[in-house]
Amino acid sequence: MAWRTHTEGGRTADAAGARLARHATASLAGLLAEQGMSRKDLADTMGVSPGRVSQILSGDENLTMRSLAAVAEALDLRVEISFSERPAAEHREPVESARSPHHRPLAPVHR
Repeated sequence: MAWRTHTEGGRTADAAGARLARHATASLAGLLAEQGMSRKDLADTMGVSPGRVSQILSGDENLTMRSLAAVAEALDLRVEISFSERPAAEHREPVESARSPHHRPLAPVHR
């Protein structure tokens, strides 16, 4: 199945994915700060290079579920995915598609 990349409102799946990745990596950076961990500490715990952690936390990476799970495991956390209504400022008209009328955007949630 090919993903629709352009919507009638001008939004793209790529842009939505980039926003989601930035949100997830900002949350991860906050969690690192709360736990007093550096990127090197996280890399050591994950068994990867500090460069790999920098890639993950850059916000530009197309994060996989496995990448998120690996970071969560290293931080002794779990990843939860939830679907919620968009804030009114982000609301747009629905795009005609085969999606369920209950389709919601993906948003990461931690602890």
